[in-house]
Amino acid sequence: MTTTPPPGRDRLRELLDAVLADEVRDLGGFARAAYASPHHLAHRVRREAGEPPVALRRRVELERASWRLRRGERVTDVAFAAGYDSVEGFARAYARAYGHPPSTTPVGPAARDAHWLPAPNGVHFHPPAHLWRSAGEDEQAPAAVGDPTALMVRHALDDQRALLVAGAALGDQAWRAPRQAPTALLPWDGPEASVGDVLHAAVRTLEVWTASLAGEDHPPDPRPGDGSPAAAPDLLARHDAVAPRWLDLLRDVARRGAWGDVVVDALCDPPESFVVGSVVAHVLEYAAHRRLLVRRWLAADDVVVEGGGDHGDPIDWLRRGADHPETPEEPR
Repeated sequence: MTTTPPPGRDRLRELLDAVLADEVRDLGGFARAAYASPHHLAHRVRREAGEPPVALRRRVELERASWRLRRGERVTDVAFAAGYDSVEGFARAYARAYGHPPSTTPVGPAARDAHWLPAPNGVHFHPPAHLWRSAGEDEQAPAAVGDPTALMVRHALDDQRALLVAGAALGDQAWRAPRQAPTALLPWDGPEASVGDVLHAAVRTLEVWTASLAGEDHPPDPRPGDGSPAAAPDLLARHDAVAPRWLDLLRDVARRGAWGDVVVDALCDPPESFVVGSVVAHVLEYAAHRRLLVRRWLAADDVVVEGGGDHGDPIDWLRRGADHPETPEEPR
């Protein structure tokens, strides 16, 4: 009997885990391990992984066997470890897959993927006992899903917006209340002691660097007369205005392969030169610190950030089904 999986649960991943578990080697065993019917498991894995479960298991076993042979293990030991009843049967299957008998597999260091066989789903054996999913082979994998720059840029903006929305639930007094001694994370940003201070600095950083890369005048920073941070709704509006402009700039940089270009910022006194890639790294570095700090303060006030249970982790963000980080476009 099968049940509807709870939100965030990766049912296909569970089915693949059952197919590739060491304890079972046939379709009936896979189905029992996955708490599914053999028909459902076979249909789902074939449809979404592009490969029948038994064939997927056999291929990964052969890849593990190839890796073991390259380490100098005996063909007999490798054959039985791979689940074959005879060395002859293993040798025939291996030769069909690799084009040469197991006895001629070269021994010694090799490329990470030297033991891989063609796979429609990108799933491969990864030593010593893991799996590797190659997005380049997976016909279902979204473009640039694993590009770390694209992922971090998009996650940072989405997460910052979620914190601004959650911060608005505090009310103005708690938004401005000091949570720590006034601390200047960076000398030019001023002291940051409250939720509002920290998120104000994060948004302001985006505004300033967007202007610098776009060649614009230094943007105004409309604060109340007492110098306290902008109210949460005002700051959210500013974030929503600058975020798409920041993304557009980075898309353009990625398209031109201009991460190593240098911008001379005449707004600095005296003017300074900055490598574009280092600017992006700077923004991501300090934004991450600020978001984690605010998240801790919000948790102390029992304020739930969108995507309950989320710790601000890009892994969780991607698993939740957020838009895949198509921006900036696959930086090279």
